[in-house]
Amino acid sequence: MTQGSNWIDYVILALYAVLMIAVAVYTKNRSGSVNDFLLAGKKGLNGWMTAFAYGTTYFSAVIFIGYAGQFGRAFGLASVWIGIGNALIGTLFAWLVLAKRTKNMTRRLDSKTMPDFFEKRYASKNLKFVSAVIIFIFLIPYSASVYNGLSSLFEIVFGIPGWVVMIALAALTAVYLFFGGYFATALSDFIQGIIMIVGVVCMVLCFMNHGNVSWDISKIASDPNLTWFTFNAESKGLYGSTASLLSLILLTSLGVWALPQTIHKYYAIRDKKAIQQGVVVSTAFALIIGFIAYFTGALSHFFPETAGVTDANVIPTMLSLAIPAGLTGVIAVLILSASMSTLSSVSLAGASVIAVDLYKGKLNEKASDKQVNIVMRVLCLAFVAISVVLAILNERFGIAAIAYMMGISWGTLAGCFIGPYVLGVLWKRVTKPAVWTSIVSSLVLTVVLIFVFGYDKNGWSCSLGTALKSGIGTSPMIGVICMLFSLAITAIVSLCTKRPSDEVLAEAFDKPLENEIK
Repeated sequence: MTQGSNWIDYVILALYAVLMIAVAVYTKNRSGSVNDFLLAGKKGLNGWMTAFAYGTTYFSAVIFIGYAGQFGRAFGLASVWIGIGNALIGTLFAWLVLAKRTKNMTRRLDSKTMPDFFEKRYASKNLKFVSAVIIFIFLIPYSASVYNGLSSLFEIVFGIPGWVVMIALAALTAVYLFFGGYFATALSDFIQGIIMIVGVVCMVLCFMNHGNVSWDISKIASDPNLTWFTFNAESKGLYGSTASLLSLILLTSLGVWALPQTIHKYYAIRDKKAIQQGVVVSTAFALIIGFIAYFTGALSHFFPETAGVTDANVIPTMLSLAIPAGLTGVIAVLILSASMSTLSSVSLAGASVIAVDLYKGKLNEKASDKQVNIVMRVLCLAFVAISVVLAILNERFGIAAIAYMMGISWGTLAGCFIGPYVLGVLWKRVTKPAVWTSIVSSLVLTVVLIFVFGYDKNGWSCSLGTALKSGIGTSPMIGVICMLFSLAITAIVSLCTKRPSDEVLAEAFDKPLENEIK
């Protein structure tokens, strides 16, 4: 047994597993139809549950293990701006701009997924098919990165092989997702959100009490590695720390405006009161979790034991040193909670686009609600299985760093869809050709930029493999470029092409709604 863990920690982990299974049992009768499985029924969810579902989907092991460890060490206290950006841009502004509009428009269009929204908003079945395939493919590496983050934690703190942890987590997530659908996900997210808040507070208190910090605020304030800003001679240039930090802030904050697993939360919220609650609660949650996560990463400068470890092992190493026996289980449950909530939402988003948008929408248009529901449950299991296999392969062969797997996933999806989705709910003028242009050109641009930046960083005579690996390392910057490109090209092409028909626009914007959210 490794330092910092004892039988109490294992009991806490076992109790957590039992609690998640209990959620599955409790909610198994709440997902009888496709609408129940995807949107938690006709009434939807209240603001608190939706806010916690949004926040826990947003923050996962990738944030705590990958981003906090890697960028907290690289940028010091300046990395905290990523968490602040997540709270303000990725949560507060996103809710204010998108929540009400998304809820009203998806009710008018009777759409349950993002591809379904694209089909009905832009009158194109082919658009629905292509967007569904893109979503399924690029959510898998994000899901895999979550598994990889957890495996690092349990290997160092508990001495459990990573592949064992990943398979156990996948099985537990699959159980409550398979039986309870979105209601089970939201209920578990609420429980997990509370655990996350308690856990991060305990974690930062323990780190601050560590021997090399010992609550000496003057040490933190005077340490040259812990400045609030990265603007210095070494930070200049395209690949400098300032450009990297700004890219991370924008990718992780603006990217969630067009990710299917976060946008889905607006579909299922109940009413205006719930949205008002959601704005406040989700922002407060994001501020607490985001700030503390990156702050603890910055404290790695006071843990000399982390100097020679890989980025993915920084936070697990700190936990093994600073967390006392008995509390290690609580912190482990914090990371588990953050990860399982994200995994269930991502798996549900990935499976739903195949079941609803491809199976029902393309392969078997006469499929009954029961058939679609069964297919969706099976696909949830398949999505989880594929993600685990990729995560195990990544752990064994080092395909990509945890943070960059997430960057590729977020950047590609948001790059394709942020213009069509965000402008699509705000502006009647957006056209189908503009949407196609955004999706196709953003995919091409992502691939081109990976190789351009990869060769530019290493010299144009370097090998293809070196360029590819180095280019993937710039994925946050690539994602931001593609998102801004998507917004610009969607607007430009829309102005240059024929306005959508009055019938399509009336269905999306003007159709009367009972209890419309004003």
